[in-house]
Amino acid sequence: MILKIINSALILVAVFMGFKQGWAMFSGKPEMLEMFSKWNFSKTTVMVNGAVTIIAALLILFPKTFVWGNFIMAAGILMIICLHLSDKDLKGVAIEIPFLLLNLIIIYLQHPFTKTI
Repeated sequence: MILKIINSALILVAVFMGFKQGWAMFSGKPEMLEMFSKWNFSKTTVMVNGAVTIIAALLILFPKTFVWGNFIMAAGILMIICLHLSDKDLKGVAIEIPFLLLNLIIIYLQHPFTKTI
């Protein structure tokens, strides 16, 4: 029971962060455009990435799409980690790793409303 409450809280944090970052990308916040422009992402590409992030965050909420939402969000985070590594930006990597681990932990703990046998 306690584990389901903790997992529910982790899911809400992941959804909130995914929606927040996705909205920042989708709305074209200057800091997002600046970060992605160093990797030659156009404004449109950043906006599409933001829309995908928002969709992934929403998918996490539902048991049937839970794993897909986490997978898509983790893939986006892993892409950003790889881009930071290509720039040898270990600080950027260190910032992203907890978010990647959050998605992996949530997948391991499974959706709290899924009936387990």
